[in-house]
Amino acid sequence: MINRVVVIVAMCLSLPPLAQAHMTDVSCDDSGRMTRMLTDVLGAERLGMGLRDPETMLEVWVTRRNSDWLIVQSYANGTSCIIAMGDHWQGSQANPA
Repeated sequence: MINRVVVIVAMCLSLPPLAQAHMTDVSCDDSGRMTRMLTDVLGAERLGMGLRDPETMLEVWVTRRNSDWLIVQSYANGTSCIIAMGDHWQGSQANPA
């Protein structure tokens, strides 16, 4: 958990935010860079995604090694923002019926 926080803080300090945030704990970046950071640096995997509106998609990312989770909001303009994060993710199987 500490490593994840250090990486996110370093990313926030080294890259200018591309979207205006309404919360102080939101971290935004170019969607491509955000995806690379999540997969390559944190080892996270996108477990699900869904449209919030025609211009916005929400994604749930989880790290397999320590069960940390992040919710990323991606915009049609190519910007993505981490809007929530936590630990101890517990997934469940959807019932297709």
